[in-house]
Amino acid sequence: MKVRKPTVDVLSSGFIENEISMKKLLSELNSYYKLSKQEGSAAQIKRTRSRKKLLAREKIDLLLDKKKPHIELMPLAGLKHENGFGAGGTTVVVLGYVSNVLCLINANVSTRKAGAVDYATSLKNLRLSQIAKENKLLTINLVESGGANLPDQDRVFNNYGKFFFEMSKRSKEGIPTISVVFGNATAGGAYVPGMSDYSIFQKNTAKVFLAGPPLVKMATNEDANDEELGGAQMHSSISGVSDFLAKDEKDAIEITKKIIKNIKKPTQNKFENDSIAPKFDKKEILGIIPSHLKKPFDIRDLVKRFIDASEFIEFKENYGRTMFCCWTKINGYPVGIIANNGVIFLESARKATHFIQLANKSNIPLLFIHNTTGFMVGKKYEQNGMINVGSQLIHAVSGSTVPHISLQVGNSYGAGNYAMCGRSFEPRFLFSYPNAKSGVMGADQLSGVMEIIKRNSASSLNKVIDEDKLKIEKKKLAEQADQKASVWHTTSEVWDDGVIDPTDTRKFLSLALATVYSNEIKGSSSFGVFRM
Repeated sequence: MKVRKPTVDVLSSGFIENEISMKKLLSELNSYYKLSKQEGSAAQIKRTRSRKKLLAREKIDLLLDKKKPHIELMPLAGLKHENGFGAGGTTVVVLGYVSNVLCLINANVSTRKAGAVDYATSLKNLRLSQIAKENKLLTINLVESGGANLPDQDRVFNNYGKFFFEMSKRSKEGIPTISVVFGNATAGGAYVPGMSDYSIFQKNTAKVFLAGPPLVKMATNEDANDEELGGAQMHSSISGVSDFLAKDEKDAIEITKKIIKNIKKPTQNKFENDSIAPKFDKKEILGIIPSHLKKPFDIRDLVKRFIDASEFIEFKENYGRTMFCCWTKINGYPVGIIANNGVIFLESARKATHFIQLANKSNIPLLFIHNTTGFMVGKKYEQNGMINVGSQLIHAVSGSTVPHISLQVGNSYGAGNYAMCGRSFEPRFLFSYPNAKSGVMGADQLSGVMEIIKRNSASSLNKVIDEDKLKIEKKKLAEQADQKASVWHTTSEVWDDGVIDPTDTRKFLSLALATVYSNEIKGSSSFGVFRM
């Protein structure tokens, strides 16, 4: 492999304009991160402090191995939900190491709406369940929740049930869940420790019951207190719901670490011993990504700022040039990269399809980097079989069984999103830059298509178009489409696993690759029918 020569002029007006634009987006991203990290009102936090209790993120910090990498997933879920509990919902999800084992941590934020599960939180729970299952990750639930948010029950109910179903399926497959209960876990929340492989209750504070004293009194006329119905001591000595009784929060966390050390072997990271830092500055990514998504750029300039030694072996360099394919390493982990360099032409799709087959033969995971408006359209391309060729690529992505990771760095529209392993094609992880946009088609195209349809309809009915009204409708539709395609909307709906600072690309991809490499990788030897 050879190092690619620098092609970026950091003093150019274009670079400076791009950098200013990206830093503005990062400022917006950081403001949303700040919202996500607010664990409730000042009064709620003060009340928690007065009880000498730790906040959710403080518990996570105590649990994680020091000097080991970790990343937060889906921190902005629910960001744009009108009636939700705020960015991130009422749980914090972290991928990191505990007792040298790569784990998923799911911590209830009890200081935000008593940790009740709103719609966004239910989406996070479903997604973390999928990540845990696909990557065979041990999951640690740090529990203190009031159960489902009742006003959201119509949207939360089935998601909550699916969360329990997935816990059971993972347990059957030998993928353990450990639940540590620090406070209330009522109603449906009581089944979180009940469905876990291991449960740890904090003495005097854990309260786990299907119905509290008022409801029991109303339903059965029985008088009972919290401890009798669901106290930690009772569950540890009488009901058996608790496996370990911890004297306090720190003791509960230490017990968790000991359990993991005894039931799981350390995650092997042998590839990282051969890791080589990139030869180009990661901060230059900010000036490489265009300030306007319609402006083209060479995706290689981005790639060589997060891959090992900035070296890669390019596949079919002079063929299908709007699709960049290469073999490389990230933090020592071998990976194949398929990246857009513009619209997907016939040759580009064929090239990517071929590359996916090779990756499956070699049992090497794939990184898809999105920056495309989709497949090329027009009479020439339709007649030359663009549908068949595009379908072949989508078949290849669907049939591939090596792990896929997706990174959205610009446009990701229409079938181009599917062909590049968008969310609906189930990549193991999907991250987005703050400039990314995705949807059926771009806002201008969508509003333009609707204008043509309305004009044609009016013409067929011999009606006169109200030009002023049409102009207003077109503008409104374009604005709505642009808002829905915005990364702030898509991440709010958990279409990705997080919007990231581009300078953190290597960090996020490294941990994603460490995760997929923690299990055997086996490519597919068969795919769906390729129409020729």
